[in-house]
Amino acid sequence: RDFNERCAQCSEVNWGLTDGGRLYCRSCHNVTERTTDVVNSDFVCNSRIQTISKGLKKQEKTDGGCEWYVCEGFQLVLKKQAEALEALGVCPQMKDEVLCNFWRRYLQKTKQAYCNTSAGETVKALSVCDSSTDVDSEPETPSPLQLLSLSESEGDLQTDSSFASSISKVSESTSVCSGSVDGSLYLMKNRKEKLRMTMPMTLSFCYMALLWLREPMTLSDLLRFVVEGHIPYLNVFQHFPEKMKLYGLDLKIFRVESWPVYEEVYNKMLELAAFLDLPRFPDITDSCFLHPDMLCMKYLMEANLPDELHNWTCRVVKKIRIGEADFLTLVPGNKSTRNVKYDVLAAAVIVVVLKLLFLLDDHYEWLLSDFAEERNKNNKEGGPYFEFKKWYKVIKCSLDVKQKKLDEERAKYLWRCEKVLFYSDKQKSKVLKRRQTAVNLQNQFGKLSGSVLPAEKPNPSSFQLSWSEENTDGSCFHGHSLKGVLQEKHGLLTVKNPDYWLCTVKLCNEKTCGHLAHYREVDFPQSYHFVIQLFSFLLRIQPSYIHDEVCVVEHKLFNKKLCKKPKYNTGLRK
Repeated sequence: RDFNERCAQCSEVNWGLTDGGRLYCRSCHNVTERTTDVVNSDFVCNSRIQTISKGLKKQEKTDGGCEWYVCEGFQLVLKKQAEALEALGVCPQMKDEVLCNFWRRYLQKTKQAYCNTSAGETVKALSVCDSSTDVDSEPETPSPLQLLSLSESEGDLQTDSSFASSISKVSESTSVCSGSVDGSLYLMKNRKEKLRMTMPMTLSFCYMALLWLREPMTLSDLLRFVVEGHIPYLNVFQHFPEKMKLYGLDLKIFRVESWPVYEEVYNKMLELAAFLDLPRFPDITDSCFLHPDMLCMKYLMEANLPDELHNWTCRVVKKIRIGEADFLTLVPGNKSTRNVKYDVLAAAVIVVVLKLLFLLDDHYEWLLSDFAEERNKNNKEGGPYFEFKKWYKVIKCSLDVKQKKLDEERAKYLWRCEKVLFYSDKQKSKVLKRRQTAVNLQNQFGKLSGSVLPAEKPNPSSFQLSWSEENTDGSCFHGHSLKGVLQEKHGLLTVKNPDYWLCTVKLCNEKTCGHLAHYREVDFPQSYHFVIQLFSFLLRIQPSYIHDEVCVVEHKLFNKKLCKKPKYNTGLRK
């Protein structure tokens, strides 16, 4: 009442007092740096103090940093990734309405927040993942970590004083230092704990949110944007606030020195969805981007294949019933259904269709190509027939250039982050001097060797290979006809070739060997391997995973009954 200065933001004189003794404006909630002493006439001289109210701001350490917890660091990472996805055009609801709720459920399930546990029990719960907590119940007591939303948080989770003191005692008892309060305790957890938060799991959270919203972004797109630098992941800790000191064991938690792996991110997403007890995800219908018909259209365009192939991919999808919502929609924890990798499934359908039309046995497709080439020379009327040989040469040339560029970029990538890491203020000047010396030497050697400065990262795009029908060199095959490989029979277009060879006669047990079928390049025709390699590049995954999905689609299509030897190569059936 005695403070009569006007608020710097709203010019009102309506001040209140926080628990930490700071003044704040009741009108606009602006908190000032001014503090005041509170005089209470009800104070009794010989009374015993029972509680001390701690302010929401954490006490600063002597080195200028503040107390922070590992989950706060991961929350900042998720926040930065969600903001980057929003900048790429993802629905604004993703961050605060979907991803934030997933994160809250994870914190409560792992008893790190939103649970009715005492301080001592909470410390023990950090090393034990208990899934018996009711997520929908509201906590009756203040949670150890309170999270409002990813938008409102800047890595400053409100921490209960008893919880903080308990964690500090445990952290101080260890001999290994870390910038976070619970860094050493975090790494002391049971190694068998599968859902301990890691950097790859942040991408699993993001993909789970994208899938819930049915966003037009596949997992392969997400990981490619990460590699290209559009989504923070590598050295993301350099975006931490200056007061969040990062050193010691924290580097083992947040420092990443490898590219994200498709299978690891996908499998962790499935485990997370089941662990969080999420309900059935929204249905994937034929109007969704993740539907096989939609994705096949996209990959046919990117692979520079004729538009008429889309009719055949739709026929395959309909025949084996992989376009139904019950098959495509994720139901967490349901072990009776096979989980769908939407991008891999679409690529596999295209490969099967190419085998149906061109056989891909290193002989029949070249005969069809010679026929189409002769027809295109002698007949200029109508659209040109699709020439597999010409398509192969165009794609191989472009693919080799792209692959070489990608390999060079990965080889030259500097895993060292721009933010200098040091253990204390005493080492700061030495580390900064070494870094500056290294940068100067690198620039000087670069000038002497004539190396070009690294180019800016490319603009994000859903397509890695683009083709235009306006090109006069004939390198675009979208409008080419498939009449050279089709024939009309009983009013329907069917393939001229009645033969087909299966990639494998019997599928393996995926749980036993990790794959449904074994894939070695020498066991299959070069044409088939080239097509697999093309989609492996587009999806940035191992060729064996696409081959697995091709085998599954084939066995669905032919009901495991068809197994014919190719006429021209007896060594194709493996």
